[in-house]
Amino acid sequence: MTAPQSFTEVVLITGATSGLGRGLAMDLAPRGATLLLHGRDPDRLAALVADLREAAPDAVVRTYPADLADLDDVRALGERVAAAEPRLGVLVNNAAVGFGADPSLRETSAQGHELRFAVNHLAPHLLTALLTPLLVASAPARVVNVASVGQAPLDFDDLAMTGSYDGVLAYRRAKLAMIMSTFDLAERLRPTGVTVNALHPATLMDTTMVRDAGISPRSTLEDGLRPTARLVVDPALATVTGRYFDRFTDTRAHEQAYDPEARARLAAATAALLA
Repeated sequence: MTAPQSFTEVVLITGATSGLGRGLAMDLAPRGATLLLHGRDPDRLAALVADLREAAPDAVVRTYPADLADLDDVRALGERVAAAEPRLGVLVNNAAVGFGADPSLRETSAQGHELRFAVNHLAPHLLTALLTPLLVASAPARVVNVASVGQAPLDFDDLAMTGSYDGVLAYRRAKLAMIMSTFDLAERLRPTGVTVNALHPATLMDTTMVRDAGISPRSTLEDGLRPTARLVVDPALATVTGRYFDRFTDTRAHEQAYDPEARARLAAATAALLA
């Protein structure tokens, strides 16, 4: 974007050191946003900060390293941000684990949860819960959950997928869980001035996650960046909440996302796993 609109909000981006998260940080820095950047690797975070300062010398950037595959790290991240930051205008839950180089390999998180469900659903759910008081105090504020058009219904008899395993199916189930959680939180926060939306940014963007899965990219990073940045900055969306966007289109997610019983079962299972 050659002449970006000014945007001076405080924005926390998870998974900021590569792919869409990095692209969003590079887009928002010249606009004047204060950036709170999460990544697993402190060295990669430092390199990103250097690149941001070169592109936008006056950029205000603070870094928060954490491993989202460890719920103890997620809790520590939320507590650090809540203690250090007086304001949070936007939380972008972008970090994710993809299909994996070997989709038949079932991986687990530090707490023993299926890895994709842990990183793509449990971690953003927990982080958002920890930061909700700060978001409410900063309202109007926004939560943007980076989901996927690839969604598959949850099997509540085997959420952990200990029977048969497929990394692609695990990814799609976790992304639907994220959308279901988005809708629940939007309803709860509607009176507070905090909006909560999910989006599919673009199909198989040219990212490390896609290439590591051995898949040929079908979209550019810019294709996904534009609709994601829109949910972050567009004043026309200031009061839009509880929606799922396929890029720029407000549309319907998988039907299970609108099933009150399924959402209640997911909420109960999520609370039990986070207890």
